[in-house]
Amino acid sequence: VLDEADRMLDMGFVNDVKKVIRRLPAQRQTLLFSATMPREIEQLAASILRRPVAVKVDPVSSTVERIDQSLYYVAKGDKPALLVKLVRSEGVSSALVFSRTKHGADKIARILNRNGIPAAAIHGNKSQNARVAALEGFKRGDTRVLVATDIAARGIDISELSHVFNFDLPEVAETYVHRIGRTGRAGQDGAAISFCSPEEQEYLAGIEKLNRKRIPVKKAGALPA
Repeated sequence: VLDEADRMLDMGFVNDVKKVIRRLPAQRQTLLFSATMPREIEQLAASILRRPVAVKVDPVSSTVERIDQSLYYVAKGDKPALLVKLVRSEGVSSALVFSRTKHGADKIARILNRNGIPAAAIHGNKSQNARVAALEGFKRGDTRVLVATDIAARGIDISELSHVFNFDLPEVAETYVHRIGRTGRAGQDGAAISFCSPEEQEYLAGIEKLNRKRIPVKKAGALPA
């Protein structure tokens, strides 16, 4: 049983998985579980499964209606300034910011901290102790913003989260639904704010096609210097 296959890839365990597979008998039954199926996971599945049968439970096709979604068209280089501005002005009590890369998560957290916004990054390159400390600080309210990659955010369970920011749009449309579903839980309202640079138009098109509706666009206005 390979559970959370993409988490193992992110944590650097893929070579260990391959070693285990090579030692297993050719005639076997293998089950692979993954919340999403990005290209890397499809390639892994193709290499270890034979004539697999796909089983999907409640495939995601729509977002939670009570989540207030909005979209900002912004150049890649202007995203950090826009994030700082919105965290300060949108009544953000607690926010989960999604970055596509680990390096990006670290950079975003540093920028927020330099601007007086307590933030911490959480991803596969962080030690277990560092990840636990960052999450506990966030739950206590010591940290206002948690910046994470998709895979690192899998095990995060936060009951009260006011905002989700898609600093980078996900390449897989279904991932967008999983991301914004982190807010608006337990009958509460929530807000999901996404940034889209010109390079991400293709990802946005896929998200809106899946959701069968456009995300309302807002104007960034004058960005802070």
